[in-house]
Formats: sequence, structure tokens, C-alpha cells
Amino acid sequence: MEKKFNILTIDGGGIRGIFPAMFLASIEAELKSRGVEKYRTYENFQLISGTSTGGIIAIASALGIPAAEILDLYLDNAAAIFGKKRNGIGRLFNSAHERGSLENLVREKFKKANGGTDPILKDCKTNVCIPIYDLMQGKPSVLKNNYHPRFIRDYHIPAYQAALATSAAPTFFDPYSASYTDLHGMKQSFSNKVDGGVVANNPTLLTIIEAQKAFNKQLSDLQVLSVGTGYQRFADACERKRWGIKYWMLESDRKRLIELFMQGQSQLVQNLISLLQNGIDREQGHQPNFTYKRIDTELDETCIIELDEKDNKKLVKLKEKAQVAFQNNGNEIINTFFS
Repeated sequence: MEKKFNILTIDGGGIRGIFPAMFLASIEAELKSRGVEKYRTYENFQLISGTSTGGIIAIASALGIPAAEILDLYLDNAAAIFGKKRNGIGRLFNSAHERGSLENLVREKFKKANGGTDPILKDCKTNVCIPIYDLMQGKPSVLKNNYHPRFIRDYHIPAYQAALATSAAPTFFDPYSASYTDLHGMKQSFSNKVDGGVVANNPTLLTIIEAQKAFNKQLSDLQVLSVGTGYQRFADACERKRWGIKYWMLESDRKRLIELFMQGQSQLVQNLISLLQNGIDREQGHQPNFTYKRIDTELDETCIIELDEKDNKKLVKLKEKAQVAFQNNGNEIINTFFS
């Protein structure tokens, strides 16, 4: 039987990347305890994609960094990344956070995995595609390593720069700008890149098309694992009468507008994938066109976790939610994607 083409996608969601990091760490730990030789995430997926925080995790995983280390990076450094938040009038003209701590943490983690030098996307141990929005060009872009002969643009880019570009969420961080020297010795500009969540917070549909066109796979060849970062249902049908900027961007220091865009896009992707997988009105549900598994958790009003949350108690609760998701779905995921 021909081996299936495994795809892993990870949503955006800021510090809520704790959820997918913990879920993947649980899988790797379980496989290692069973004596499975190829227990690392990158050894089991032929294409990994992530947006924003999911992009950081995707690239880290593709570089061979254990998911447990990625988890610790989030848990141990939330206060450093999001601790010095601008308030008041400063927020009218500047992003909420400086990027320095995040850049240092990601760059050092990636360098350590690559023997002390900055890895480039070509150094990934499996294939990656990372959505961003390019303000220089005024259009979406997807950063890829060299898994197709025509992909010659992106694989020179330092991996940490790709990770910081896809996680440059508007209002949270400034657009990301840097430069690098490509493999031909030419200095290249890499400027004004914005979080991929503005176009593909859930990049699953992107990877399915990529598998078909760049790898010549049929839908029936695909097995897709999509991991979210927690979601909150936006329903406010009867009570609210005022819908101004205060509600959408300021009230309780929440960015409801950004969360709504992210969740709406992610939910639409899930609906479209269901259409691809099962047909209209799930008429092919008894014989789906490909394997698709979605792992996510609902964040209700009793445990709202902001994208730049630094309350350790809440972060530990999110980690616990990932443990529950693993307990409920781990065996099925392992048997499908890691066997």
C-alpha cells in the first residue's frame, strides 16, 4: 500500500501556541516511551505549515527542535515577550510590544538546533510553507523551502526571520524588517512583513492545494492534522446595543476585532475542508475523499486567554486543555499519522 502524504498545520494565536506545543510534546513523549525510533514531529510529516505563532512552531519542528522545548520557550518567557506593554496615548502611535525578547529567544533556539549558526529555510529537515502578508508588495506571500525546482526565492531566508515575519501581528508588533545575505552572496532586503493570520490564520487549505500542485498528490493521498490554539465563540445576538471601537478594540483590553477575523477565517477554512472531504451536505461522509483531523479547544468566558496573555495560571490551564485533548485523541492521531 502506498504511503500517505502527511500534512501538519498549526493555527495562529499568540501565546496560545502553548496548546499545539503541548499537544505535540505529548505525542512525542508517548512515542518515545513506546520505543518508536522516529518519534519527532518532522520525521512523520512531509509538509508542515503554520501561521503566526503556528509558524514559529512549524519552523522549530521542521528544524528538529523537540516540542517540549518549544513548549518551555512559551511557558518560561510569556512575561519577557509580553511584559512591557505600552498603554495610554503611546498605543495610538505604536504597537503594544517591543519584539526584542521574542527575536532573541527564537533566534537563539534556532541557532542551537543548527550547531550554533543561523539556519535558513533550506536547513529544515522536512518541507515547510509559512504564510505572511508582504506590505512591500501589498499582497499575501507564502515562504517555502526548496521542495520544488521553481521555488528559488525563499529558501535563502534565515529561519528566525521567517518566524518573526509570520508572527508580526498588527497592533501587537510592528511589521518585521531585516536583511540577509543569500547563498549567492547577494544582500537581500526582507522588509515590512506582517502576520500571516491576516489572510490564513488556519493554513490548512493552503497546504492541501500545495500538496496537489507542488507534490502532485491526489486528495486521496492526503492525511491532514490541523491543530488550533483555542477559540472563543463570538455570539452576541440580543443584548448589546453599542458596537463601537471601544467594544471591538478597547473594552477589557481585548482585541475582539482581531480575534473575530482570526476565528472567522479559521472556521471558514474548516467548512471548506469539510466540503472537500465529505461533499455537499456530507453526502460522502461514509467514504471521505481524504483523512482530516482537527484538534482544538474552546475558551469560554470563564477562561479568556488573550493573544498576549502572561498570567501564568491561565497559561497552565491552557496546557492542561492540551493534555485533555491528547488523552481524548492521542491514540487515534498516533495510529493515523505516526505509525
